Amino acid sequence: MSAFLPSASRIARLMLQDFRTYASLDLTVARPLVALAGENGAGKTNVLEAISLFMPGRGLRRAELAEMARKDGPGSFAVSLTLDTPFGEHRLGTGLEQPVEGGRASRTCRVDGATVSSPTAFAEYVRIVWLTPDLDALFRGPAGDRRRFLDRFVLAVDAEHGTRANALERALRSRNRVLEENPDNRSWLDAIEREVAELGIAVSAARRETVARLGALILETREEASPFPFATLSLEGEIDHLVATLPAVDAEDRYRALLRESRPRDRAAGRTLIGPQASDLLVRHGPKDIAAETASTGEQKALLIGLVLAHARLVASMSGIAPFVLLDEIAAHLDPKRRAALFDALESLGGQVWMTGADEGLFAELDGRADLLHVAPGRITPFESRR
Repeated sequence: MSAFLPSASRIARLMLQDFRTYASLDLTVARPLVALAGENGAGKTNVLEAISLFMPGRGLRRAELAEMARKDGPGSFAVSLTLDTPFGEHRLGTGLEQPVEGGRASRTCRVDGATVSSPTAFAEYVRIVWLTPDLDALFRGPAGDRRRFLDRFVLAVDAEHGTRANALERALRSRNRVLEENPDNRSWLDAIEREVAELGIAVSAARRETVARLGALILETREEASPFPFATLSLEGEIDHLVATLPAVDAEDRYRALLRESRPRDRAAGRTLIGPQASDLLVRHGPKDIAAETASTGEQKALLIGLVLAHARLVASMSGIAPFVLLDEIAAHLDPKRRAALFDALESLGGQVWMTGADEGLFAELDGRADLLHVAPGRITPFESRR
C-alpha cells in the first residue's frame, strides 16, 4: 500500500461557521496525526462530523443538515477545508444556506470556489473512513446496522454507491405502496420490479466486490500476532447468492421472477422481504475462527479496529488517495500495549488521522508526533497554551 503514500493529502485548515457548538472556528494543523482531547460535550465529535460531510451521505452521525446548524444561530452553517495535496492546494466547502423567502434551506458544495452538484464531487480530492463508539455493538446488533456499515465501506471506494442505494430504497417504497393500494395493476408492478431488480443486483454486486477485495487484502496482510485480529467476511442473503452464482443479467431476471412470485406474501407483510435490504454481513474472528458476536467485548473492539485499518488500506489501494481516518473516543478502552500499536498502525497508513478522547493522557506518547489539541466549548487550543 505504500505506493499510494505520495498521494496523501492533509487538512491544513478547518473553518466552521455556526456549526453545532461552534459560532466560529479557524483551526490550522500541521501533522498527519491530530488528537483532540476535552470533556464530554465540549465539541470534539462535532469536529469529526464536520470533516465527515465531505463524503457522500449524511456524515458520521447520520443527522439531518438542519440539526447541524448552531442552536440560536441563523439556521445556516458552513464548513471549509483547505487541503495540502501533492498536486497543490485545494479548498472544499459545504454547508446549509438560509432559504430564500418562501423556499427551503439547501445544501451547497464548492470546490475551489466553484459550485458543484453534490458531495460526490469531493471524492476526487478526499476519501474518508471513520469509527465511532456507537459501532461497538455492531457484531451483536441487528443486520441493518451491519448493512449500513458495509455500505459506508463501499461508498468510500465507489462514490456512486449511495445514489444507487437511495434509488433502490425509493423503488422499494413505490412497490410496497402499489402492493398496498393497487395490487392488481400488474403492468405497474412489472415496471417497478424491473427497476428494483436492476438496482438491487447493482447494489449487491458492489457490496460483494468490496467484501471480496477487503477480504483478500486482509488475508494478504494479516499478522497472527497483531493486537488487532484479522477478520474473515462473507455476505448472507438470497440476492447475494444470485450475484455470486449467476451473470448479472441472469441474476436480474431471477430476482424479478422472485419479486413477482412473492407479491401476495409481501403485501401481507407490508414490505418487500427479498432483496439487498435483507442481506447480512457475516464477520468471524480470524485467529480463533469464531463468529464475531461470540467474541469478548475487548476482542470485538480490536476486531472492529482491525477492519477499519484494513478498509483504509483498501481505499488507498483502489482510489490512489490515502483516506482521512476519523476515530471518535478510540483509545479510551485500549490497554497501553494496544494503544501504542494503534498509533503506530495509524502512522503507517499515510493519510491524516483525527482522533478524540476525554483524557489528554491517552495521547501523551504522541507528543512530538501529533498535533495535540484541547477542546473546550466553542474553542480549540494546543495542549500547552490552553491556560
